[in-house]
Amino acid sequence: MRNIRHKQGRARWAAALAAASTVAYMAISGAGSAATQAAPVNTALPTISGTPTVGQTLTASDGTWSNSPTSFAYKWLRCNTSGGSCVSVSNGTAKTYTLVGADAGHTMRVDVTAKNADGSATARSAPTAVVAAAGNPPRNTARPTISGTAKAGQVLTAENGSWTGNPTSFAYQWQQCDADVAICSNLSATGKTYTVNGADVGFRLRVLVTAKNAKGSTTVPSALTDIVQPATRVVNHRPSLRIISARFLGRTLYARVRICDDSFKNVTIIERDSRPGKLSYTRRFATLAPPVPCGVYTRHWRPAPRFRGPGRFTITLRARDKSRLTSLPARRSFSHG
Repeated sequence: MRNIRHKQGRARWAAALAAASTVAYMAISGAGSAATQAAPVNTALPTISGTPTVGQTLTASDGTWSNSPTSFAYKWLRCNTSGGSCVSVSNGTAKTYTLVGADAGHTMRVDVTAKNADGSATARSAPTAVVAAAGNPPRNTARPTISGTAKAGQVLTAENGSWTGNPTSFAYQWQQCDADVAICSNLSATGKTYTVNGADVGFRLRVLVTAKNAKGSTTVPSALTDIVQPATRVVNHRPSLRIISARFLGRTLYARVRICDDSFKNVTIIERDSRPGKLSYTRRFATLAPPVPCGVYTRHWRPAPRFRGPGRFTITLRARDKSRLTSLPARRSFSHG
């Protein structure tokens, strides 16, 4: 009898031990399963593709995530030029975003939120380049012009010409140009109008017109005016010549002269290089546009090697008309040639 009770006890003990083992196994197994469940984790940031120009569409790339996201959400952001101080934009919750005028001058970023059954996480893209305004810089379709009479004391007015690209503003730069070659230099005048003065006599004038919009600017020169006339009539029996400027650039000498002559025909500019103790050298230049009655001309040349070195170097210029009447000489000296 005792043997039967002993066997029954051993059986109950074995059953209880098996049940406890099963419970422990299930607990351990369940704990392991719970450890593998987690919210998404970003392993590569989202990116943005597309051209950052107003009117263009940007597209968000989700980036790379672990823990098997089941869905993604998007929030587009408008930021400063360095990608900071970001604020969300209207209608910016889709995978794509079309840039609007308010985005110009800013960078764009996108927040991508990945979700699964265990939670969500958000990652932010790097900023785009600064968003450009729509369209192109202004383009000129009809050249600017100048209205008024090219005569000392008269007022000239710049006409803008025709442009595409809806310019929002115009700027002006007036220039003096030679009578026969378009060598031009800026004046201090930057308004839409310009009052011609005595220093302009013999020059042609033009104006550079710069049209601007949000996309950029474009500059176009006007046509040249006629040669500027003096306020009073010039009467002379022989030409007159005055040196406006003369200077060396390297070994090349540039001379600008004003010639007045009432014959209204082309004249010859006679130039002579000289230095004490050296044989002089004479050259001639013809004007391409006659002084009417005055004209400004720039000519350049390289003096012969014998005029180089220390000592006084002098240029002498005269103007000769078709009747062979010759102006008085005009001279300029330099410390070296």
